[in-house]
Amino acid sequence: MPHGKPAGVPCVQLTEDLRCKLFGHPSRPSCCVGLQPAADMCGASREHALVWLATLEQQTRPSNTPPARHDR
Repeated sequence: MPHGKPAGVPCVQLTEDLRCKLFGHPSRPSCCVGLQPAADMCGASREHALVWLATLEQQTRPSNTPPARHDR
């Protein structure tokens, strides 16, 4: 996604089980490479991590951008 993606919209590089197709590849965007896991982000479950990421996207969404709708 050359110009990024709206908050709440799954990345086009995610597989059906929400894994990154570009993980470990040199073409992986720097914003993704720079996002390092931490205990508060990952928590004790995948569900915790997904909620944390959704919250981060909501908090960093530009104020003039409406929330995205998705069915994931």
